[in-house]
Amino acid sequence: MLTLSENFRALFYAPFYAAFAIGAYAAEGLDVTLRRSPDPAATSADLLAGRVDAMWGGPLRVILTHAADPMADAVCFCDVVVRDPFFIVGGSPRPDFRLADLGRIRFASVAEVPTPWLCLQDDLRRAGLDPAALNRVSGPSMAENAAALREGTLDAAQLFQPYVETLVAEGAGHIWYAAATRGLTAYTSLVARRSVIAARREEFAAMVRGMLRTLRWFAATPAEEVARAVGEFLPDVKLPILAASIERYRALGLYATGPGESREGYDRLQAAMLSGGALRCPENLSHIVGEVETRIAEGEGDRVGM
Repeated sequence: MLTLSENFRALFYAPFYAAFAIGAYAAEGLDVTLRRSPDPAATSADLLAGRVDAMWGGPLRVILTHAADPMADAVCFCDVVVRDPFFIVGGSPRPDFRLADLGRIRFASVAEVPTPWLCLQDDLRRAGLDPAALNRVSGPSMAENAAALREGTLDAAQLFQPYVETLVAEGAGHIWYAAATRGLTAYTSLVARRSVIAARREEFAAMVRGMLRTLRWFAATPAEEVARAVGEFLPDVKLPILAASIERYRALGLYATGPGESREGYDRLQAAMLSGGALRCPENLSHIVGEVETRIAEGEGDRVGM
């Protein structure tokens, strides 16, 4: 049995919930207990202290852990969210939007977690705009920023689902920019300690197979059916909004088609951390991205190397 902790409850983590909803781990002969998380920092602390066997979360925290402690043995494996799930949503249509336009409006960035702004500020720099020049609000929650869009006290806000789909359905919001379109960016993977994986290799192999099973189901199943399956984990989101959110994310290629790290995505993430000042110098990603190789072919067996 493995204890898996969530990072925090969020719609873009839908494949992780789907694995439990469709019994993907059980189908691989593995008993996995899902543990709710009070917040991402507490989850990381529980992992390092051995109170949970694995978690899902952003590679950004793993990179920062290694920067602070070169002896850390936390590693990322089995990427699931491989593009940025955030959007820039405006209060009025702007089909010709360019990132440089943010320098001329009232804009609110995400305050709850660091990765969305770090990635966006890197996009802005690449577009030739100094992030410090923005008339940017950072502090209110996404829920508060969505309300400010409705009230017209903000021109645009950085949001994820279901805020985006809800605003679009109400006619109160218009998608200006989907951060997923920047390309591969390592956003969410499974995370465990290298020593724990080595000691429980077969169980982690089964976990990877379960996620592969889930990703295949998630990609091939109608969004409404996926929404019904994961709805118990997101009871506050109405089914049509949940289905529309999942469909938009899938259309953007947000999710991996199978478990396996993308070095391109990790390089892009680290570049954003460096340009945003979260890192002073590059980390050796080979210490952070687990050398997890999965081969699943009928009649040929399974292999996970670490």
